[in-house]
Amino acid sequence: MTRADYNALSRPLSIPLMAEGALMLLCLIPSVHFHDGTTLPILLSGLFTLAVGFFIYLSLARTTARSTDRRIPYLIVISVWVVLTLFGMLPFLATGTVHRPVDALFESMSGLTSTGATVFPEVEHLPASILFWRSVSQWVGGFGIVLMVLAIIPSLGINRYSLYTAEASGADYQGATVPVNITIRRTLTVYITLTLVFILLLMGSGMHFWDAVNLTFTNISSGGFSIHNDSIASLTDQQQYILALAMFFSGINISLLYQLFTFKFRQLRHRLEQFCFYLLLLLSSIAFVVLSLHYHSCYDWETALRLGVVQTSSVITTTGSVAADTTLWWTPVTFLFVILSLIGGMAGSTTGGLKAMRIIILLRNVRNNLRNRLRPHVVNPLRLNGRPVAPQMVNNVMVIFFIYIITLFLGLLLLMLCGVDAQQSIGATAACLSGYGPGLGVSGGFGAYAAFPASAKWVCSLLMLMGRLECLTVLIIIFPRFWKR
Repeated sequence: MTRADYNALSRPLSIPLMAEGALMLLCLIPSVHFHDGTTLPILLSGLFTLAVGFFIYLSLARTTARSTDRRIPYLIVISVWVVLTLFGMLPFLATGTVHRPVDALFESMSGLTSTGATVFPEVEHLPASILFWRSVSQWVGGFGIVLMVLAIIPSLGINRYSLYTAEASGADYQGATVPVNITIRRTLTVYITLTLVFILLLMGSGMHFWDAVNLTFTNISSGGFSIHNDSIASLTDQQQYILALAMFFSGINISLLYQLFTFKFRQLRHRLEQFCFYLLLLLSSIAFVVLSLHYHSCYDWETALRLGVVQTSSVITTTGSVAADTTLWWTPVTFLFVILSLIGGMAGSTTGGLKAMRIIILLRNVRNNLRNRLRPHVVNPLRLNGRPVAPQMVNNVMVIFFIYIITLFLGLLLLMLCGVDAQQSIGATAACLSGYGPGLGVSGGFGAYAAFPASAKWVCSLLMLMGRLECLTVLIIIFPRFWKR
């Protein structure tokens, strides 16, 4: 790698680090307001992170060389996520909230990847600054750290689209006709607008401003961290429905939301099939859960409807907010939740999982193969929204699906080797890779990952990163040929 490559790799770290330091300093507000005794540790953590980012910025401010190495975008994406996660550990360690680095890494990774898995069995005793830091990290991670970088830095000296696809793995291929910088700005505008709207809705329902901000940050980002031990179970019915609506919006393609909010209805038809699949899957799953809660678990219709809507919305959008202890529900419902979390919401949303668009392409590819067996001489092009899908795109989806399944099985095997029993290994692997958070057993429902061995927490942290970057970006850097010029 040339000096220009190293400069191109280091430059994108400066602004995110300074932004992360500024967000840490923002946590001083709740610290001072609630007198939680963490003002000095938070101040030092923020200033140190800010100083490191500023030093990198000054040292590379005069460099103008541009890199043409195609490996750089992948290295930038990995570096930004890993470095911000490492610095994100500082508030947890400095305040003494956790005493082991692996716990701080797990919580920081879970926050920035908007996973929602936590090592804290009880969060209400945590300092207000730490609660806010967990919420803020999920809000930023839900949008996408690298996308945030592209939105605020005019030039990185490398191809912006290559960075966009390195983090998104080509999730929304139909959005490629719009310039990346415009797509990102529209996405950020919708994201901030939805955040403000749901904060106001929650406050209008009688919720305190502090609760409204934290819960909106973690639910609109498909994160799921809460400031209550029972997640969102203690909220009123109205507030739970509002959060369910926030989760629903978090699972929708943000570009589609922009077109909807700006009344560009003619452009909506190019994404309607994915939205209809997402909506149909959500409604049918809600119906199944509601019926099972009423007839099998003996809930009354009103409670069954509320829990079915809220919990199913949380699972399919990989949010991880918990309205009831789902580990006590009927086993088929629990199994359905695992499947839904692996599917996720729409491509181009804040959710994890494989995404609805890829599932549609997979199903239609299977259908076309079956048709070709019956009529081998008939050409059946795979179509989405009335348009033919390029064979390369179908191949990419097949590759991502295969790698996703292999990663799932390897993660399961590693957790079992770490001493985690089979049921909890299945739940934790699916929850961390999909970005849902709560697993099965002690890590499910209102539980936490505190009892997991340290080695298992390392594995789960890696699964969170791979799930957030959709496996390919992480795996490509360990491919031997990647390091050959």
